[in-house]
Amino acid sequence: MNDDNGEGVAIANLIGTDGYSIVGWVYRWTTGAHAVMWDVHGPQPVSEIRPDLTAEQKQEIDFDALTRIRRRDGG
Repeated sequence: MNDDNGEGVAIANLIGTDGYSIVGWVYRWTTGAHAVMWDVHGPQPVSEIRPDLTAEQKQEIDFDALTRIRRRDGG
């Protein structure tokens, strides 16, 4: 994705509960909105965002809900 063409730009990684796996990304759009894009495995529980985002950005992507996603394998 390319910010020059009105698309999103990845600004942060979503880190899985193992503390090191990247399970998705946070994108910022030219409109200023933020969105989550998951890896090929789909939504997974998130433990942190690197680099960290502001409280407002976390609220926009509902970071609290991302930490409560249930794993597909029942974990």
